[in-house]
Amino acid sequence: MAEKVLMPKQGNSVESCIIVSWLKKEGEVVAVGDILCEVETDKATIEVESGFEGTLLKIFYEEDAEVPVHEMIALIGEPGEDISGFSAGGEEESPAENSPSASEGSKSPAAEPAQAAVQVPATQVAEAVEGKRAGSPRAMNLAAAKGIDIRTVAGSGPDGRVIERDILNLTKDYPSLSPAAIEELFKSGKPLPVKGSGIGGRVLLSDVQNSEAALQPSAPSAAGAYTAFPGPVEDIKVRGIRKITAERMFDSLATTAQLTLNSSADATAILALRKKIKNSDESMGLQKITINDMILYAVAKTLPKYPELNEHFFGDTIRRFEKVHLGCAVNTERGLLVPVIKDAGAYSLKGISEKGKELFGAAHAGKSNPDDLQGGTFTITNLGSMGIESFTPVLNKPEVGILGVCSVNLKPVERNGEVKFVPYMGLSLTIDHQAVDGAPGAAFLQELVKAIENIDLLTAV
Repeated sequence: MAEKVLMPKQGNSVESCIIVSWLKKEGEVVAVGDILCEVETDKATIEVESGFEGTLLKIFYEEDAEVPVHEMIALIGEPGEDISGFSAGGEEESPAENSPSASEGSKSPAAEPAQAAVQVPATQVAEAVEGKRAGSPRAMNLAAAKGIDIRTVAGSGPDGRVIERDILNLTKDYPSLSPAAIEELFKSGKPLPVKGSGIGGRVLLSDVQNSEAALQPSAPSAAGAYTAFPGPVEDIKVRGIRKITAERMFDSLATTAQLTLNSSADATAILALRKKIKNSDESMGLQKITINDMILYAVAKTLPKYPELNEHFFGDTIRRFEKVHLGCAVNTERGLLVPVIKDAGAYSLKGISEKGKELFGAAHAGKSNPDDLQGGTFTITNLGSMGIESFTPVLNKPEVGILGVCSVNLKPVERNGEVKFVPYMGLSLTIDHQAVDGAPGAAFLQELVKAIENIDLLTAV
């Protein structure tokens, strides 16, 4: 009997994945452990392994398709095995429902009394009147999610039965919705957003909760508008992390009141401590601690004193967090990722360094657990190693603060009547002025400067 290959569940926050590439083709023989395809969440790439040996009989979704977790994406079995009981959408039709006896005397969908499809929760299989099914379970649920009366849909399944493919074809221009978003639409009666913040524009629960009106569709593509440029031209499809980053950056700037405060900290102490740590005995296990680790530590210890910066802003609600869940932007081959050190304030300098390297290493390798890329309350982005003296970090919504760490440069300072050149580190703090006033932001930045300038004493606390 053919075995189903399901889209794996990756973390509690992941509702769907995009198929990046198929490494095996239909008809190929596969063994247990073979990589069938690579799939992508909005943050991480995952390899889907075969749990069975046999022949790859059917692939139900092409590359670039967004597929809900636990959805069947392929079948593995014996060559020539009958798989006609499975639809092109990956849906298994039960033998009882496909048999002639099950369809004898059944009424056509159009002949049945009208019934609103959205009255049935999407998590349950809707039943047509008189105990007759107007379509397959998944077709019924999808129709309910899209607000479609399934009895008005022409079916392409056995005996005209409506299957998921028919609903998908009818609603190809509709956005996809997460189960939580579907339930919220049913309960709230809010309009269906045109596009959401999930993978491929998937509408999530937060999109429904935070919007009273339908989201506006994105601007039409400009591809093909330029035809007079000489030389080779390459059109690169915006997808995966690049697409998600583009959408979130635009949304952040369009929907928040961003104010950036710039300051600098005397880096003498932090550079001295880094040098001392680098020359420490290997048995102490401190030599891998970096300047960035020290900044993470200083922020984690300073932020609890300024709870206004450790919040999420939702328009009419501010959610304040007791613990600091510190995100750190990481540039990877796949794009910008933000691993989150949960409860960062509980770590020692050595501990925060080790945890950070674990998370950052996974991000660079494309092996991050999606849950490790969620749940931040404040973010740090460090461009200092690239020589950037000042920049404007963009908020990672719904967070209200993000710290940009800049390069260390010599700055002329008058001390005791003499002008000396002292190494100073630039700091750029962006806040959402809707939720945070300038004074608390400036006070936090001032306190952080003191923490960095006295980092050796801070580690002793």
